[in-house]
Amino acid sequence: MIQFSSIARVMGVLLFLFGLMMATTIGFSLYYHSPDILPLLSATGITLGSGILLFVLGLQREVHIGKREGYLIVALGWIFMTLFGMLPFLLSGVIPEVTNAFFETMSGLTTTGASILDDIEAVPKGILLWRSLTQWIGGMGIIVLTVAILPLLGIGGIELFGAEVPGPTSDKIHPRIVETARSLWLVYVILTIACTVLLRIAGMDFYDAINHALTTMATGGFSTKNASIAFYTNPAIQYVLIFFMILAGTNYNLLYFGIRGKLRTMWRSDEFKVYSLFIIGVTIIVAAFVFRITGENVEKVFRDVLFQVVSIITTTGFVTADYTQWSVALTMFFFILMFLGGSAGSTSGGIKFIRHIVFLKNSFLEFKRILHPRALIRVKIDHQIVAPRILTHILVFLLIYLLVFLTGSVVVAFLGMDFVSAIGAVATCLANVGPGIGTVGPVNNFAAVPDAAKWFLSFLMLLGRLELFTILLLFTPYFWKSN
Repeated sequence: MIQFSSIARVMGVLLFLFGLMMATTIGFSLYYHSPDILPLLSATGITLGSGILLFVLGLQREVHIGKREGYLIVALGWIFMTLFGMLPFLLSGVIPEVTNAFFETMSGLTTTGASILDDIEAVPKGILLWRSLTQWIGGMGIIVLTVAILPLLGIGGIELFGAEVPGPTSDKIHPRIVETARSLWLVYVILTIACTVLLRIAGMDFYDAINHALTTMATGGFSTKNASIAFYTNPAIQYVLIFFMILAGTNYNLLYFGIRGKLRTMWRSDEFKVYSLFIIGVTIIVAAFVFRITGENVEKVFRDVLFQVVSIITTTGFVTADYTQWSVALTMFFFILMFLGGSAGSTSGGIKFIRHIVFLKNSFLEFKRILHPRALIRVKIDHQIVAPRILTHILVFLLIYLLVFLTGSVVVAFLGMDFVSAIGAVATCLANVGPGIGTVGPVNNFAAVPDAAKWFLSFLMLLGRLELFTILLLFTPYFWKSN
């Protein structure tokens, strides 16, 4: 039987932490004399108060978090954070419509980066920082942070961590899940600070630097400028962002070892090698095509292509060039890149490289099995045999992902979008990328998308961010049965 008192207590902790993070924007609002101080104070107070109330209600019984509670907390946690996270937008009048405010907040927390705002630069400083902060919170997952401090409150968190960080990899930095969560957040904070400092040195002002650092490390893609990163013509700024996008799309376990000087551990990872070499190879090939088409300066072409390739593969969604203008073939190619995703254990969305690697290896070995039906031929990753259960999990994930994409495209088309825009919107929201194709391309936004479609796309963002199973499991009868 599901322990709802346990869920209430953990949700209380979650909302209280969420409120504390929201409170950090008030200082920026005061410093910049922004007119959004009262809405931010009100939203923070409501969030903190609700968190305390839920925590107190959960004190009535002993806390027990099993698998069911863990999955339900993560799903409800994301919905509750979205509902409370949209309060600053609503109370300030920046986004007065509930549908748009919910969409923008869900896009932030799931690090999708799809926006409905037409004039980002007109948004008050405090609200704009909160918009960026939602992506940073969602990037590593506030659930993981909650796990790191739950033991201090006498609450175990391993089931919660498993539900929040799904995927085919189970590597741990430390034997204790709490220490792992703390180490991952430490790496996340260090890299965010480093990105801020380097962007400031490269020429951004402090406010823009911290906003872009928050959304870069979250692979979110929200910018403080209407033109996104295309606003900054300084190559140094773009190269800094490219470097940190690549890091953000890397498995954070590997980054932890890399920071500690164990670089060989990083290069021994099959996924990291394929991820790195793929970016280099694709960039060179696409840059050659773009140079032939445009005839622009070689360095600029290389930088624009590298930036867009990294931005889409890592599902960050920053824009320096409109790739849909290069050619129809390259538009299709970049559309396909949306289905890749970064590394497992990163802040990226998408399918993830490791799943593609395992699938392709297993498919190739199937030909060998046909010729040698009695041979025991196993798939190996990092010189270790991939368990049959993981193989099945990956194959089922890929099939469900494809079915969700196809079904979602039909649904969004029925809700009023044209075919190209429908598949572009579904692909980018499910993969948490941001820009798509058609009317939701790199230089457009989601403002004109029908309201019903926005609610459905918001669901797809959450589905993609939690990698399908965490959400779809709640719709199965097995989840709600006592035994």
